[in-house]
Amino acid sequence: MGKTDPIDAFVIADRLRLGRDLPYPFSYDEPYLVARLLTRHRFHLIHNLVREKSYCLAHLYLKASEYTRLKPFSNIFGTTSRAIIRDYPSIEEIAAIPFDQLVEIIDVKGKRRFADPEDNARRLQAVARDSYPLPNALHNPVNLILRQSLQDITHLERQIKRTETAIAQAMQSIPHTLDTIPGIGPVFSGGIISEIGRLQRFDFDQAKVANFAGLKWRKTQSADFRAEETRMTHKGNRYLRYYFCEAANSVRRRDAEYGAYYDRKYHEVRKHQHKRAIVLTARKLVRLVVRLLTTNQPFQPRRP
Repeated sequence: MGKTDPIDAFVIADRLRLGRDLPYPFSYDEPYLVARLLTRHRFHLIHNLVREKSYCLAHLYLKASEYTRLKPFSNIFGTTSRAIIRDYPSIEEIAAIPFDQLVEIIDVKGKRRFADPEDNARRLQAVARDSYPLPNALHNPVNLILRQSLQDITHLERQIKRTETAIAQAMQSIPHTLDTIPGIGPVFSGGIISEIGRLQRFDFDQAKVANFAGLKWRKTQSADFRAEETRMTHKGNRYLRYYFCEAANSVRRRDAEYGAYYDRKYHEVRKHQHKRAIVLTARKLVRLVVRLLTTNQPFQPRRP
């Protein structure tokens, strides 16, 4: 069928007359709306946090270029690491600290929780030794930026915790069993349920939910050729897609079936391994989520 104004008018009239593929009518559902506002706000805060951390790392490279490569601490944004970045204006000051004193500083700032503070001290000295020196004129502006960026990161982390507490409270008014899935708590279940809403909108069809989330792939085929690499559409509800992918990443660490599925998909290809495995695991998770929301039954792991 061609595309002209008369044909467009006919198709629109035909859909309205017969009610084919019409969207589900809007309904004001307050509990879902409350949860949706909060989970979308968390999405906003998480992306701001990721952006701020990238900004901070870019300026940390100016102060200590080898910090992220040598990793004196397992978590660059951990409490001890932040204190070292914030409290010492230049990497040369760290290099001048005697080894035993540096070990004690790290151990005290880490509240005696490091398994081997001497190893952390050696790595930190290697950072001080191998990093490019920063011109003296840049010390003050770089340190100011790093201090303020670390303050912003701390503030965002606190805001995220408060928002997650509010999400958990909001989800108490929505009965569901998604939190019986290992790795899915009130935040991920809230993000998924609030975006899906009532399953009647999708005729309880998991394929329609997956399409709504944008977890579908375009086929590229011509004659005998079939593309090995197919791209995800990236259409649909980005919030729902985000929470499905985050939930899948959490579930695969705690459930043997989903962990094995992730590993299998990870090793099928040589490019984009983690991203591909996560979105495919998320697509598998859609089926489980729809089934639990439909039956309102708790999750039952498959018997080996």
